Amino acid sequence: MLPLGSMLALPLSGWLVTRFGSRKIAVYAVSFYALTLFSIGLAPGIATLAAALGFFGFAGNMGGIAINTQAINVETKYGRKIMASFHGLWSLAGFTAAGIGTLMIGRDIAPMTHFAIVSLLILAGIGISANYLAPDAQRHKASRWRIPRPDRPLILLGLIAFCCMSCEGAMFDWSGIYFQKIIGAEKDWIGIGYTAFMSAMTAMRFVADKITGRIGIRKLIRYSGLLIATGLGIAIAFPTLLWGTTGFFLVGIGVSSVVPLVYSEAGRSKSLSPGIALAAISGIGFLGFLIGPPLIGIVSGLFSLRISFLIISIMGIAIAILSRKISA
Repeated sequence: MLPLGSMLALPLSGWLVTRFGSRKIAVYAVSFYALTLFSIGLAPGIATLAAALGFFGFAGNMGGIAINTQAINVETKYGRKIMASFHGLWSLAGFTAAGIGTLMIGRDIAPMTHFAIVSLLILAGIGISANYLAPDAQRHKASRWRIPRPDRPLILLGLIAFCCMSCEGAMFDWSGIYFQKIIGAEKDWIGIGYTAFMSAMTAMRFVADKITGRIGIRKLIRYSGLLIATGLGIAIAFPTLLWGTTGFFLVGIGVSSVVPLVYSEAGRSKSLSPGIALAAISGIGFLGFLIGPPLIGIVSGLFSLRISFLIISIMGIAIAILSRKISA
């Protein structure tokens, strides 16, 4: 239900952001996001939990489109690339959330209480920051809702996002299983690959903008794709704890810059407004996030987990090839 809600939000989010502005939608969507988190903790049964998760996914993706549009507005004012740094803060928030969750579980605090505390903190943060959000750099007319029709440059960016998010989904869902089944890591070390991946992805996003300014978007996306393929290749060819961790670390570096750069370029589309363009390529990219993990499961069932990861490594090569067609 959570990914279903996320997918349903995409075609509507771009129109709402264009119609009412990213500033207003960001405040409303993230507030609703916080409230739906609290409702998950209150859910008394499967049906209500499913509904709460659906609305949670819906609000999350709508907030994501609005916030990324805000990031494009700020980036335009800066006159240089800063999108990757925003996504770095998103990754840092993931680490923070994991730490808070671990603390709550360790102290045996009920999920409802945990979610209520987080919801209140988010609402307080919105109240403080709402007045500082940037006005939209350019307002577009959007009187009627319609399914966005991306042009060829946006489809290209969407395909790159699809390949990258397929790799991300694989890392999120299967890295621990790979270290357990293929590398044979002891219980305490099963999560080391995922930790290496997330640490590299987070750290790299805070320096990616400077690298982009020096070598350009096309080259950085190309090198990122090659790093993804190389990292997975190392983990496949040398399934040991050291080399597997090293490989996953390289994948994290490779994955880090692709989606922020794609979003930044999409926000400068000449055919669609920033919000609708972001929603269009997010829809294409999010399919990779959904398809990647099940694909690994199917292929590993038919052949092996190493073959599955080999297929995902081809996504990195595809990113490098597609990057040659970027006009930036």
